Amino acid sequence: MRARLALQASGLAVELRNIELKNKPAELLQASPKGTVPVLVLSNDRVIEQSLDIMVWALKQSAPQGWMPKDGAAMQDALACVEINDGPFKHALDRYKYPTRYALSDGLHHRDLAAHLLMHWENRLHSHPHLNGPHWGFLDAAIAPFVRQFAHTDPTWFAAQNWPQLKRWLAKLEESPEFAAVMQKLPLWQTGNAPCITRFAADSASAAAAPT
Repeated sequence: MRARLALQASGLAVELRNIELKNKPAELLQASPKGTVPVLVLSNDRVIEQSLDIMVWALKQSAPQGWMPKDGAAMQDALACVEINDGPFKHALDRYKYPTRYALSDGLHHRDLAAHLLMHWENRLHSHPHLNGPHWGFLDAAIAPFVRQFAHTDPTWFAAQNWPQLKRWLAKLEESPEFAAVMQKLPLWQTGNAPCITRFAADSASAAAAPT
């Protein structure tokens, strides 16, 4: 999701191939033997295999909405936050969401560990409306998909938590036309299909709901 959000914000056109991971096409494994998604293959055949790297690449090509941090210090701060998200938070999230996969009886201990880390974002959002600052940007898009996974693992429990700013921030994304655009489901891609070129265009009639 975060790779798609960044590609959308960049305005770049991409050929999108929607696949089933349980039936991986040979083209995916040829481009990226690790066999996971997302994978971005550039016109010069360079392959970018991590969602964060795809975000950075896309926004370095084009960032008309000003998503990238304004200076080196702001970028260091953003990457430090992403490190928390992609490291300890993701570790706890996986075990909360899929406890049996990790031979756990339940995920409650890891839910509590992840919840403690979410307080960083709740506190940050008391200072300004977005993690990135006054406007939605790189840091928000990099972290929001993981917070959304956490929230949807047990929506009733999440709704009962005292995180007003975090809930407002997440709801603003989920109600936006940008989110609806990147979440559109496409038919499964098969070898020989005509290219599906997209810019993840949002419905302009709903633009007032977009993250700003």
